[in-house]
Amino acid sequence: MIGLFFLLLFLAVAVGGTVFWIFMIIDCATKEPSQGNDKLIWILIIIFGSLIGALVYYLVRRPQRIAQLGA
Repeated sequence: MIGLFFLLLFLAVAVGGTVFWIFMIIDCATKEPSQGNDKLIWILIIIFGSLIGALVYYLVRRPQRIAQLGA
């Protein structure tokens, strides 16, 4: 019973993390301005950094972009 709970919890976290990762790739690709190589670098950070890269983008760059561009 406990094992099933941990399995379901692990699956929920894995699926949620994957959805968040994909959402951050799409957000960066569609809303990040194309000045220089910034968009490409952030997409590579998100892809190769996996969940950590997506969290860094979400917590660091995304608020900066929203404050600067309003989008």
